[in-house]
Amino acid sequence: MSKQSDMLSALSSLDAEGMSIEELERFNESVTGFTKTLGMRFTKITPEVVAAELHVSGAHLQPAGIVNGGVYSSLAETAGSILGLTRANGDLVVGVNCNADFIATVSAGVIDLEARFVHAGRSSQLIEVHLHHRGKLVSRAMLRTMVLQKPAEPPKKDKFAE
Repeated sequence: MSKQSDMLSALSSLDAEGMSIEELERFNESVTGFTKTLGMRFTKITPEVVAAELHVSGAHLQPAGIVNGGVYSSLAETAGSILGLTRANGDLVVGVNCNADFIATVSAGVIDLEARFVHAGRSSQLIEVHLHHRGKLVSRAMLRTMVLQKPAEPPKKDKFAE
């Protein structure tokens, strides 16, 4: 069984209380790809809310010394997609639109975020994500996702990719 299958299974079988501290630790240790590169850490995963945090580093800053807007959008899409998976019955969830408003700047510290459903349908979802720094709202994003039936086998590697 692949890591992706394990993750989809774990997220789609959550009860109302969500992941325990131990399960969250294992989940955070198992993240790969862009989520790992970004450096976000999940602090709560339930079928109703996903919370996470990001310790801001120099890699997250634009030349003006503030967090790049793409970081906020990436945090929102990642947390929102994880929330979407909790209601996708083992299927895949992909973002089809992410609209973020940047309200205040951050140059250091921790960004905390929470993703919650506005609508959780069988084929599409609308998720609102609030991002805070020291208790102050710094960004708000709306993520529209589409639920896709999980393919029978994983996609083949792109022959042109290195």
